[in-house]
Amino acid sequence: MWWLIAAVGLGIPLVLTAMPEFGMVAVGAVAAAITDALGGGAVLQVVVFSAVSVALVAAVRPIAVRSRTQRPELVSGVEALKGRQAVVLERVDGSGGGRIKLAGEVWSARALDPDQSYEPGQQVDVVDIDGATAVVM
Repeated sequence: MWWLIAAVGLGIPLVLTAMPEFGMVAVGAVAAAITDALGGGAVLQVVVFSAVSVALVAAVRPIAVRSRTQRPELVSGVEALKGRQAVVLERVDGSGGGRIKLAGEVWSARALDPDQSYEPGQQVDVVDIDGATAVVM
């Protein structure tokens, strides 16, 4: 019973501080409670508690630290438009004339390949944004 109280007691700081180490030690306390329920002595309970807690901290903590420090890169502005698809509204060619609908907005566009042209209704990929002009292919 004392091991379960310890597990709950360790779970509270886990929730309040978001430190996964408390959760790992709480799991060690639950393992010791299971050992007690199976008839293990006090020494075995302490050994199981220590072994499970140390093993979890050694195995899981590096993963948790790595996931905390590796934030997904948030792309915004014109960088977020690169690689998206657009629909041609007015003929787009290499000379810079033409319009596309990109992310719900109308953009001026030119073809990446000067010899290529795209007709209205075609889907194109945005390769780059050059000022206020989308470069498409």
